[in-house]
Amino acid sequence: MAIEIKYELANHQGKDVIFIHFEKNLEMNQRVRKLVGVKWSSSKKAWYVLDSVFYREKFKLAPRSPIGKEVLSNIHAVNQPALHKYVEVLQLKAYSIKTITTYGNEFAQLLCILKNKNVDDLDANRLRDYFLYCTNTLKLSEHTIHSRINAVKFYYEKVMGREKMFFDIPRPKKPIQLPNVLAISQVELLFSKLENLKHKTMLFLAYSAGLRVSEVVGLRVKDIHSARMVINIKGAKGKKDRMVVLSQGILELLRKYFTSYQPKYWLFEGQYKEEPYSTRSLQMIFHRAKHEARIIQDVTFHSLRHSYATHLHERGTDIRLIQELLGHNDIKTTLRYTHVSTRRIENVISPFDNLNLE
Repeated sequence: MAIEIKYELANHQGKDVIFIHFEKNLEMNQRVRKLVGVKWSSSKKAWYVLDSVFYREKFKLAPRSPIGKEVLSNIHAVNQPALHKYVEVLQLKAYSIKTITTYGNEFAQLLCILKNKNVDDLDANRLRDYFLYCTNTLKLSEHTIHSRINAVKFYYEKVMGREKMFFDIPRPKKPIQLPNVLAISQVELLFSKLENLKHKTMLFLAYSAGLRVSEVVGLRVKDIHSARMVINIKGAKGKKDRMVVLSQGILELLRKYFTSYQPKYWLFEGQYKEEPYSTRSLQMIFHRAKHEARIIQDVTFHSLRHSYATHLHERGTDIRLIQELLGHNDIKTTLRYTHVSTRRIENVISPFDNLNLE
């Protein structure tokens, strides 16, 4: 006879947890005790684990609301249904959690300002006034304005089903920005400041395969395929899987790391073993090493990915292959690296060097 298990989402001792309730059963009790990070609550007389993406998926529970509690509390009751419907449509269309969070929070900013005015009653002129407010008063960046326009358009066109050109808002011109790239000597200097084996492995791995910070912390132990010398990147940006090369030097470092840390599911475990390492913590590690290396350029963790692509191009790697390794849909995105690569200009001699100034 199957044992009925009930899961309860709650806040326990200041943390969001999942309580696991079942009738007294020795076999079930032994199985639950094997869960990573599981603890017993004397007050609730039940086992519990931290409320994480990993356990939500394992227990087949609905994902957490992508909209923060603080934002929700600032939305008037009249517009709460609009936000819930908005998130539901995004989920039904299988958008990623990151996209749902971004779109949901951008749309929520409009709802917060409206107070008790129904969002469904806004016309094109009111929406134009809102985006002028975002530009002139809030001084939002071009990138944020684009994101907010897309989020609001999604509601009226996809959720409400209105005409595609329901409102025509002029979009700010996006600035043309080249990626910030580290020289190979700077990468070496930055890496020399890393002493902790775990920190070293994460940053080395990011540069060696051109990984985003989210891809590094999202790696599972089984994603490292040493027999084929590849790394499987699952559900990356745009919900795309891809394969990247596993460096021989990185494999040796990973084996040393694995022996020391013995990860079970996530390759890089966070404070709690059932959760991956946090992206914020990994970014802080990069910035600390950058500061110690006295690198003054405006580079971030993502610059390791930019540097990987640029250094590949400088060594003669075909741009189409770089596009595939990075997982870009549009070759134009990858072509940015040809503008910062020294491959085209390394043989150019400045006319200044031909001046006779003696």
